Amino acid sequence: MTSTGVGTEYDVVIIGAGPVGENVADRVVQGGLTAAVVERELVGGECSYWACMPTKALLRDAAAVRAARALPAAGQLVNGALDPAAVLARRDRFTSGWDDSGQADWLSQAGITLVRGHGRITGTREVTVAQADGTTTLRARRAVVIATGSSAHLPPVRGLADVVPWTSREAAAVRAVPKRLAIIGGGVVGSEMATAYGALGAQVTLVSQSRLLPGVEAFAGEQVADALRAAGVKLHLNVDAVDAVRDGSGAVHLTLSDRTVVDADEVLVATGRRPNTDDVGLDSLGLTPGRWLRVDDSLAVTDEAGRPVDGGWLYAAGDVNQRAVLTHHGKYQARALGDAIAARARGQEADLSPYGRHAVTADERAVTQVIFTDPEVAAVGLTADDAVAAGRKIRIVDQDLGAIAGAVLHADGYRGQARMVVDDERNVLIGFTAVGPDVAELLHAATVAITGEVPLDRLWHAVPAYPTISEVWLRLLETDGRDR
Repeated sequence: MTSTGVGTEYDVVIIGAGPVGENVADRVVQGGLTAAVVERELVGGECSYWACMPTKALLRDAAAVRAARALPAAGQLVNGALDPAAVLARRDRFTSGWDDSGQADWLSQAGITLVRGHGRITGTREVTVAQADGTTTLRARRAVVIATGSSAHLPPVRGLADVVPWTSREAAAVRAVPKRLAIIGGGVVGSEMATAYGALGAQVTLVSQSRLLPGVEAFAGEQVADALRAAGVKLHLNVDAVDAVRDGSGAVHLTLSDRTVVDADEVLVATGRRPNTDDVGLDSLGLTPGRWLRVDDSLAVTDEAGRPVDGGWLYAAGDVNQRAVLTHHGKYQARALGDAIAARARGQEADLSPYGRHAVTADERAVTQVIFTDPEVAAVGLTADDAVAAGRKIRIVDQDLGAIAGAVLHADGYRGQARMVVDDERNVLIGFTAVGPDVAELLHAATVAITGEVPLDRLWHAVPAYPTISEVWLRLLETDGRDR
């Protein structure tokens, strides 16, 4: 429902009703304040309708089939190919058919006012909402929060805009699987969609100007690349797409920097994100529209000199501040920010000390990510290269997951690897990466160890159950002990 008749003044006004905006509003209201969220599209945002949920639904059937086929008896029961229509129908259930009424009702039940329309900052603690039947001006007594997220970045490839490429939105919401799909970009979205569409029967070609998955440890990207090639995906790595043309038959022809020509029915652009800050009123505050927002430790928006803008009432949470462009980290920021705003309203100081109640320390020290490719990649904290670049003295400890009893039982021919990055001076874990089937469930143990700054001497007493893949922790510690 749309609730603009309740009033036009609130303690907090949030622009954007995605998961970040929802969580800020929820924590503010739980803290005894009033909140309104402004949304121009669907309540629930990118993650619910065009990213996290629908894309993982596209990937899940194929993952289950692969797991069954890795076992001799179960594999005999799995015949034929996936039914794309059935996969897409299940995807539709996770998006509620792109109907946000359920999430809008949740806002109402939580005591949060929803104002549908395009919100723009027009003054100090003032947001004007453009609606079909006019405008509504909302005023915030305490804070305005920008939580407008990000959208796909279109690279400067000649002719690309003219071929009307897919972005992650079209890939997540597709109604039919194309026969041939070209993907520009070898990051998370490109790699996951290559996995998904290859399994759904498309002939997939992926073009990347770097190695696959450049944001994670190289060994993880290499294993995913090997698996994609084995699944029939053509990889063109360390080259650029330089020209795109759609001919009269509807086919797209991509010319690469090595003069290779890739033919496809559709092209998916997956070359990063850009902030949705073009038209939220930044110019009224002396800021540049279209840029990522700078924030301080409290998530207050700052100018280029690091000073809070206009007295410090404007905040930015989630993708728009580029601290960690991941939904779960945006929600983490939102919880901390909402609680901090409520605490200040009660006359309390916000606790912004490292890992304090209102701090977002994990954005710097323990960013978590699972990449749902085949095989999965799970990572938290620093890669070895990032740690060295940050001036850390480190130890690198690697373990073949295929040598773990629980992994061998999990799947015949299990292939995978795990890595610990250890701060040599403090003897604590600062980074962990694993690649292999179902390694996502290993991640939170590493996250707890990193955020808790648990010394490796203490981790010896965290006994993994046998036979599980978690036994990798014992093997990593044993390897570390032998190598020292």
